[in-house]
Amino acid sequence: MIDKEIINQVKRNDRKAQEQLYATYKTTWFMICLRYHKNRADALDALQNALVNIYTKINQFNGEKGSFKAWSSRIVINENLMLLRKKVASFEVQNLPEGFEMKDQQETPLDKLSAKELTTLIQKLPDGYRTVFNLYVMEGKSHAEIATLLNINEGTSKSQLSKARKFLQQRIELSLFVD
Repeated sequence: MIDKEIINQVKRNDRKAQEQLYATYKTTWFMICLRYHKNRADALDALQNALVNIYTKINQFNGEKGSFKAWSSRIVINENLMLLRKKVASFEVQNLPEGFEMKDQQETPLDKLSAKELTTLIQKLPDGYRTVFNLYVMEGKSHAEIATLLNINEGTSKSQLSKARKFLQQRIELSLFVD
């Protein structure tokens, strides 16, 4: 947990305080970036841009309105969405890969997967699936909010989430049987 004094020092451009802030939150911020991008290079680009925004906008942070972690995570998420928008001129509906089979089975226990393995599986989702999945499951956005953020209709958001879940379910089942 970062205290108010560190934040105040960062607001005064204290390099050591900036380093301490980064050391405290770098893993949290990078994990957010990895959820939105397929590869480390894109995730690192997003993190770099987010860091610039965090340090540039630090004077806007008000500890009485919420935690620094929540405030900074919102900046990181927004930066990831901005980079995704730049990559594609418009959000395109993704179809399941050819040969992808849907199985009617009970849920597979996720406790057999580590956080790293789950992040890797999420990274394998097509861009549309991954973005909607992250916004809905990880960020708690409604389909209406996602539709507005991504300039798609609500039905597309629901469809992309459903396909993402099915995609992940099959990949999780496969990974459990490979070991």
